[in-house]
Amino acid sequence: MKWELVIGLETHVQLATRSKMFSGSATAFGAEPNAQADAVDLALPGVLPVPNRQAVAYAVRFGLAVGATIARRSWFARKNYFYPDLPKGYQISQYENPVVQGGQLTVMVEGHPIVVPLTRAHLEEDAGKSVHDAFHGRTGIDLNRAGTPLLEIVTEPTMRSVAEAVAYARTLHRWVTWIGICDGNMQEGSFRCDANVSVRPLGQTALGTRCEIKNLNSFRFMERAIQHEFERQVECLEQGLTIAQETRLYDPDRDETRAMRSKENAQDYRYFPDPDQLPLCIDDAWIEAERARLPELPDALMQRLQDHYGLSAYDAGLLCASRAWADYFLRLVGDGTIEAKLAANWMTGDLAAALKRAGYEIEHSPVAAEQLAALLRRIGDGTLSGKMAKELFEVLWQEGGDVDRVIEARGLSQVSDAGVLEAMIDGLIAEHPEQVAEYRGGKEKVFGFFVGRAMKASGGRANPVQLNALLQRKLKG
Repeated sequence: MKWELVIGLETHVQLATRSKMFSGSATAFGAEPNAQADAVDLALPGVLPVPNRQAVAYAVRFGLAVGATIARRSWFARKNYFYPDLPKGYQISQYENPVVQGGQLTVMVEGHPIVVPLTRAHLEEDAGKSVHDAFHGRTGIDLNRAGTPLLEIVTEPTMRSVAEAVAYARTLHRWVTWIGICDGNMQEGSFRCDANVSVRPLGQTALGTRCEIKNLNSFRFMERAIQHEFERQVECLEQGLTIAQETRLYDPDRDETRAMRSKENAQDYRYFPDPDQLPLCIDDAWIEAERARLPELPDALMQRLQDHYGLSAYDAGLLCASRAWADYFLRLVGDGTIEAKLAANWMTGDLAAALKRAGYEIEHSPVAAEQLAALLRRIGDGTLSGKMAKELFEVLWQEGGDVDRVIEARGLSQVSDAGVLEAMIDGLIAEHPEQVAEYRGGKEKVFGFFVGRAMKASGGRANPVQLNALLQRKLKG
């Protein structure tokens, strides 16, 4: 029997606010355990949670970016469950009528666009963290994350391959960081995916029993976890077993998923409107203010790079891998004096290689866009050869400095003066009459001999285009 994989993703996006969803506690990563948990986060009697306005604004901004409907009136609900790191015994979330409804993302899978419809995106608070390795034989509770604002983004179960799921997750990661609502740091838990995986016989319309793989915080782990879960479920079904609806964890060391707990349904959480919260009301003025804050979105910018700058779809895609890369390119070509393809080649070539070697993101590049632009102008006007430009780039990377001053101080400019080049060539011809005779006798390989001698005589600074043209004319007599 042929089996079809069905995937839906739930992504918890930590919103880039300085304080928590319902309290004034800080959200900075790395604080001492329980140093960023106040009375609201600890659920002490008598406290009153107040929604974070910036978190709501970020949710609206995301909804606008993906073409969703923004609910003018929505509610917070209590999601009831008991876990040691959930002080209240419930999580403040949204259930009916979430703030963001619908929308879609277009992702590229093997060069083809796939539209992934979104069900919803709702605001909620994060739980704390159980720490199992800090004390021998005991579990500690760190409530620094308790109350951290999350936007949970839920897709329809329309993805049919691991490649589609990973492409969607990568695209979503790019979008939430691009529009400035999340820092995207997966190692710190700012972007975590839960994968709902089921299988069904090919051609069947009814969905199979789903298992949820929790807290996938790397794209590679997501790929391996979904693939393993697909194979596990197929094996079970082919042996005549049933699939239990459950929550599972992925173990990267063993490259397998394993059961964590039975999977609850919505009714198990006993959702009801939070009596401490007023309705969340969003007017048109607020929505339009967030629309004005949206940057040019990745798909639109990719098309502009192709239409306005003449770049290929491939180059445009590389430059729009992140907003920081795109911003660097736009600064690089901003005044119109730099040829776009040359700029793209340097960014995706020498600059990308240097960043990778150093382990830097482009935001921390030692060579600023303005410096690289000055370097590229000197290539364009013939001051620098390709080899000299690479040497200059290394100097700028290691030491910084003004491009023109470094060129002058290190003698990196090309010799392009026709008179100087002619005098040098005349001297070489006079010194090597035998080679001249061989060339004129038909041995064209001798031309390379003269090029090499000329470059040596000029300290590698002779303009190669002018040098070749002058040598050909002189050697032909």
